[in-house]
Formats: sequence, C-alpha cells, structure tokens
Amino acid sequence: QVQLVESGGGAVQAGGSLRLSCAASGSTNNIRLMGWYRQAPGDQRELVATINNSSVTNYADSVKGRFTISRDNAKNTVYLQMNSLQPEDTGVYLCLAMRYALGYWGQGTQVTVSS
Repeated sequence: QVQLVESGGGAVQAGGSLRLSCAASGSTNNIRLMGWYRQAPGDQRELVATINNSSVTNYADSVKGRFTISRDNAKNTVYLQMNSLQPEDTGVYLCLAMRYALGYWGQGTQVTVSS
C-alpha cells in the first residue's frame, strides 16, 4: 500500500502562485510515476501533470508554461509549482502514484482562484 498526503492548497487571486506537495509513504519502492489531477465541481477528474522515474514530464495543454512538476525521489515527494493561476484552475487537486499496475490517490487539496 502507498499512502499519499497532499499539502499546499489555498485561496489566491488570479495571477498568483501556489506550490503543492505530495508525500508518499508505505510501500514506496517501485513507484514508477507520480502526478497531479484536478476535479472541479460537476466536472470529471482531469490530468494536470505527471512525472516518471526518469523525470520525463507530461502536462495538460491548459497548464503548459504555467505549472511545473518536479520530484524528489529521496523524499518520495512530488511538487507542483503553479504560477499565473486563473479562476479555471480552481478545483480539488489530487496526487496519484503508480506502483506496478496499481494507482493510489491522495485525499486532495483545494485550490481556489478568484478573479
């Protein structure tokens, strides 16, 4: 089992920045990919960004150039630096860890961006 704990969410005005963190614990060996998804009220969960063991990253088109995902393997932690936040970035941000073929989710952290 892998446990994930997110932190760093909050409320900001448009144009502001936030940094999210997700710390993994438990059976963290062989976690091959970590990432962030988000879900707004009434919407489906959508990909924000992922990073694999080789630090290859993948971003949703809507966040490219504004968000940066990074990973500290020694700390089993993934970060999401979010700049130039917009109201449409509002939602619950959930951390994902893929270990072998299993996906593990955190509880999520709320990000609210006001105009």
